[in-house]
Amino acid sequence: MDLQYSDEDRAFRERARAWLSINVPQTPRPAGGPAAAQFDRDWQRKLYEHGWAGVAWPKEFGGLGLSGLQQVIWYEELARARAPHYVNTTYVAMMHAGPTLIVRGTEEQKGFHLPKILSGESLWCQGFSEPNAGSDLASLKTRGVVDGDHIVVTGAKMWTTEAQYADYQELLIRTDPESERHRGLTWLICDMKTPGIDIKPIRTMLLDEHVSMVFYDEVRIPIANVVGEVNKGWSTALSTLSFERGLGFIGDQLDLYERVCRAIDLAGKVRLENGRYAIEDDGIAQKLASLKADAIAIRSMTLSHITESDRTGEPGPKGSLMKLLVTGTHKTLSETVGEILGWDFLEFNGDRNAHPWTHDYLWSWVFTIAGGTSEIQREITADRLLDLPRAR
Repeated sequence: MDLQYSDEDRAFRERARAWLSINVPQTPRPAGGPAAAQFDRDWQRKLYEHGWAGVAWPKEFGGLGLSGLQQVIWYEELARARAPHYVNTTYVAMMHAGPTLIVRGTEEQKGFHLPKILSGESLWCQGFSEPNAGSDLASLKTRGVVDGDHIVVTGAKMWTTEAQYADYQELLIRTDPESERHRGLTWLICDMKTPGIDIKPIRTMLLDEHVSMVFYDEVRIPIANVVGEVNKGWSTALSTLSFERGLGFIGDQLDLYERVCRAIDLAGKVRLENGRYAIEDDGIAQKLASLKADAIAIRSMTLSHITESDRTGEPGPKGSLMKLLVTGTHKTLSETVGEILGWDFLEFNGDRNAHPWTHDYLWSWVFTIAGGTSEIQREITADRLLDLPRAR
């Protein structure tokens, strides 16, 4: 693996840094609600209009067609400029629904949906997890009955991020009533305005309603919206999950180093109860040094993973290992900041802009579940990377 930057890479970084320096939003993203969703749409539209949408998407699908390394450079510059990246309402569309359509969708599906995703016109949510099928996704029960040229869907989905603002949903259902586990599933594009869909937002400890339960009461979805094949949706879902757990977290992976640097800067400004600066405490200094080393190692692993994805066309199971490492480091960083600021910093009114470290601490717990729990990532790492015997 060649980790040297070419002249082209360096020129790309300079262009990205120059553009971001004058185009990053000057007002912070609203804490939530319709205003936040509109903020995300507007930022995505701006990226699209200025030629920065879909850095690593193929040119034939509207992207820039650049290398994985240049995608890394783009995310590093986003982190440096503290610019928005795909962690909000545009995340599902840009980071796994769109890429799934690129590798699995029909020409009609790609031609209709990909331009709308890139321009911010379409927001997406994910309909995978259910009340009794979260980590054990293959046990899902939401059913679909083929009725002529439609599939009629009935059931419920859980933890559906930003469902109330989404235009479309990547929906995984069971279409073979006699099937079990991974067999008999189907991956559908669901228009969220279809009659029979009822969205119930859930208030979380972050004091927002960014996740919801979604109920389906005989929702009729055209069979033309199937991605892949009817009853063979698990294969399509694995593509989605590989994007979500691999490149889907690239922004978090590369933003982590900037967060650690900000924590080190914080420790040089905050005094502990004994009057010393936090950075002068041996225990805190050692933790921060270790975190910085971990963040550097994660960046190196990200580069390795990117080059592998460039070669194969899809992220592999190493994405689970990456997510596990990022999750653990993120959580340790948040706990270390708690030591620096004192645990009164957990008093939170829901304003992530006024209390960014508090929000990050609370989110670090969510991060251990979102996109597949840490336990599931360990199972995948053990099974597909280390070839260890399966748990019984």
